[in-house]
Amino acid sequence: MDSDFPNKALTATRFSELNPPLSEPVLKALSESGFEFCTPVQAATIPLLCSFRDVAVDAATGSGKTLAFVVPLVEILRRSSSHSKPHQVLGIIISPTRELSSQIYHVAQPFISTLSNMTSVLLVGGVEVKADMKKIEEEGANILIGTPGRLYDIMDRMDVLDFKSLEILILDEADRLLDMGFQKQITSIICRLPKLRRTGIFSATQTEAVEELSKAGLRNPVRVEVRAEAKPSTDAVSSQQLASSKTPSGLHIEYIECEADKKPSQLIDILIKNRSKKIIIYFMTCACVDYWGVALTRLSVLKGFSLIPLHGKMKQTVREKALASFTSLSNGILLCTDVAARGLDIPGVDCVVQYDPPQDPNVFIHRVGRTARLGKEGHAIVFLLPKEESYVEFLRIRRVPLQERRCSDDGSDVVPQIREAAKKDRDVMEKGLRAFVSYVRAYKEHHCSYIFRWKELEIGKLAMGYGLLQLPSMPEVKHHSLSTEGFVPVEDINLEDIKYRDKYREKQRKKNLQAKKEAKEKQAKTQKPSKNPIAAATRKKTAKQRRAQQTVEDEDELMREYRLLKKLKKGTIDESEYAKLTGTEELL
Repeated sequence: MDSDFPNKALTATRFSELNPPLSEPVLKALSESGFEFCTPVQAATIPLLCSFRDVAVDAATGSGKTLAFVVPLVEILRRSSSHSKPHQVLGIIISPTRELSSQIYHVAQPFISTLSNMTSVLLVGGVEVKADMKKIEEEGANILIGTPGRLYDIMDRMDVLDFKSLEILILDEADRLLDMGFQKQITSIICRLPKLRRTGIFSATQTEAVEELSKAGLRNPVRVEVRAEAKPSTDAVSSQQLASSKTPSGLHIEYIECEADKKPSQLIDILIKNRSKKIIIYFMTCACVDYWGVALTRLSVLKGFSLIPLHGKMKQTVREKALASFTSLSNGILLCTDVAARGLDIPGVDCVVQYDPPQDPNVFIHRVGRTARLGKEGHAIVFLLPKEESYVEFLRIRRVPLQERRCSDDGSDVVPQIREAAKKDRDVMEKGLRAFVSYVRAYKEHHCSYIFRWKELEIGKLAMGYGLLQLPSMPEVKHHSLSTEGFVPVEDINLEDIKYRDKYREKQRKKNLQAKKEAKEKQAKTQKPSKNPIAAATRKKTAKQRRAQQTVEDEDELMREYRLLKKLKKGTIDESEYAKLTGTEELL
């Protein structure tokens, strides 16, 4: 490669130089989109698929995989289907999330439009399946792009679709497809497709499950492995580590080791010092995103910052709007879960902050891969508790080197401000409790449980870091004696007395409380008086006991929601069932 070549993420190979040669309409579409030179994965994969070879591609995040399968898909369909029928499916692209499927769909449109009489359809959740069926019935569908659940549903319901002439199947982010529990749907889809087809499996990590999928879905595949180029270093040790690094050359990863009660202040310090940057912050759970999305806006030091929450429990239209809003910003902050960890190409992300390390260590590389894409510079920071320090060595062994970042002495303590916001608004207080509980529950599910040992969690400092007013009566605290050291409860406050700042919600809360009170009074009147006055006196509870009981009931409800969420992730229930069981059906 020429030493003067401007972007090291690209090769010196032009799309116009590939063999077999690409068609003029595709070359024109590439040129109009600003693509002239191939990335390594594109230069290696496009000729193979265009030569009708199956491929299993293992490429680093941000390497340009989408074009590596979109371009050959269009070329294969151009050569083989000059007279396609409206309901004759010739190509399928499957990806794990709605956002990624939508992104692939929009990236592919300029290229698919070069094909005459060819219709593509996006099939994802969040839209009525009957609406998709009606659209396919009326307009046809030659190329299906979507998530496994919706594709399987459409294939199961619609006899009008003909898959006998299918030319190419693409599985993008294959490891994530399997991690999210889609193996059953993918297997069912593959079983309905003709064996004489081209298949491409794309993944950033080749797991055993991906290997098994390759054996089942590919015929004598060519394995393509593309690794990021390491940046040079004068230090012999770091040179050796970086030489085999799985991270892009322009990515600088740091870790901050600090106590849980100091994390909010350190986060605020980072955000203020990077005010003009575009930042993604990853949290462990949806409840954490909801909480910090509210709590951070109450801090005066962040006034004027654009804070956008995004997680998988949001309504699909809200998720799309949040993603589009952040994408359009030149600077701003996206607060999210791993729903935005993979595949999504959000331009101009300068910094990735992992406030909570991911449950699955494989996701770490995908999170940091949202920055430093296609040869650009990027910065990533992960927060670790003192007892989690061995995670640094664990990542180094996995070819992800980290450098230490010292805690800042400049940051002011923002916890009192967060607690003050919780005292003034019940919404902040309740969201904080839910986030705290969900974090502890999720921490117990860490894949690296020998590093993230939940029984050693210092729950007192953690609760302070969440700005809680009182420590909830959780089973994990009562039964496992987790350390409550460092927590200072707010005195002389009754959580039941805290009002919603939103007047409508507060009015509704008072209405519900009054209804409960009247129901209890009515029940008391209809009950026969106890013949045993001592037993009746024993049954009376103090205000403190009633609050404790309410807390336990709240925790039981949160635990139930968490179990249902795990079932949703495993695929044993779908989103509509989850909504019904959690009472959020009207919100979804």
